[in-house]
Amino acid sequence: MTIGSDPWGERLPRRLGLWSLVAVLVGTSIGSGIFRVPATVAATLDGPGPVLAAWLLGGLVALAGALTYAELAALFPRSGGIFAFLLEGFGPLPAFLFGWSELAVLRASALGGIATIFAEYLGYFLHYDAATVRRVAALAIVGIGLLNYLGIRAAAGLMNPLTALKYGALAALALLGFTAGAGGGSVHPLWAGGLPLSLMASALVPIMWTYDGWADASFLSGEAKEPQRTLPRALILGTGAIVAVYLLVNLAYLYLLPLPEMARSGLVAARAAERIPLLGAWGAAAASGVVMVSCLGALNGSMMTGPRIFFAMADRGLFFRGIARVSPRFASPSVAIWLSTGLGVVYVLLHDFRQLADKFILGIWPFYALAVAAVFVLRRRRPELPRPYRTWGYPVVPALFLVASVGMVANALITDPVNTGITFAIILVGVPVYGLWRRGVNSKR
Repeated sequence: MTIGSDPWGERLPRRLGLWSLVAVLVGTSIGSGIFRVPATVAATLDGPGPVLAAWLLGGLVALAGALTYAELAALFPRSGGIFAFLLEGFGPLPAFLFGWSELAVLRASALGGIATIFAEYLGYFLHYDAATVRRVAALAIVGIGLLNYLGIRAAAGLMNPLTALKYGALAALALLGFTAGAGGGSVHPLWAGGLPLSLMASALVPIMWTYDGWADASFLSGEAKEPQRTLPRALILGTGAIVAVYLLVNLAYLYLLPLPEMARSGLVAARAAERIPLLGAWGAAAASGVVMVSCLGALNGSMMTGPRIFFAMADRGLFFRGIARVSPRFASPSVAIWLSTGLGVVYVLLHDFRQLADKFILGIWPFYALAVAAVFVLRRRRPELPRPYRTWGYPVVPALFLVASVGMVANALITDPVNTGITFAIILVGVPVYGLWRRGVNSKR
């Protein structure tokens, strides 16, 4: 345990309660995905029944992951979440590869992509050109980075009301959709025929990207109050709330829009809102406002969680030590936050990076699966550790998550070998990088 650390070895102050952690999970998950991915899923699957089944299946997979991570978070309430789980379960190399993936592509794509969509929807109201979109997105990242630098309480002070606002607005838009008389959508017939498993697996990839965020509360484990009690509750309650609202929203989309029209709608939320009589001509503006607020909350959530991975890497000796600096005034991982801010701004300024990020959506899933597998490893290897929470439905629940994860990755390798190969190539580049890092560390001893 280092100087100034708590009983778990954490140096950051524990200031986040249950509802702040739930707000981070929900607020990070509900970004831009639910407003555009339903169109992709509708184009992939034939019929409203398969579409709803795919969203339900994705929710059950996310919930299985959350139920499993709850045990790990209570066992190791350290900053970095998945990084800490991989380090404890499998050692430094897999943990480093996760951090490398976040550093090389994932965090920059999350911050930059969300900020860009926020700027685009803000442009709906302010009417500026494409070049200004990039500048506004960069300013949004810098502003959110500054807020997080001022401390976790400042970031949570924005996150909590934004999450409540966007969750309530999203649910309200969905419920208002059912006031549109007979609808005009494609709920009947619910299921017209069979469903190839490969199509369902393909649809699950963007769906799971939309659910992504179900594990993000674990990244803040090192700042959770009473972590062994609050972390399991936050992961399970937050993920359950996401599943419920996503199913409601997709049912409303299907009620309002025929499936072929839904598949062609890039802005499916705005198109559906236009069909709600109570909103009238304000439908598209209302949907755009909800998307804008949603993206701002997701941007803040990503900035709250991502830097903790880099901080944890440095604090555990797998990254430059200076990245683990804690601001003496604001008690925030200041250098890690500014590193993440810089990565996000670079993303916004490099158009081609978006193509790389889109290919990398599946890259996080091998690490999700490996962290879930750590539950089996740690129960066998370290049975003496106190476990204040044990995975509900063990071993079936984590096993189902692993099967689903392996199935999605295998299907991607078969149906899209080039892009999936690029994804895993980027991850594997981290192996020689890790070797060089260890060699440099050893040479200094």
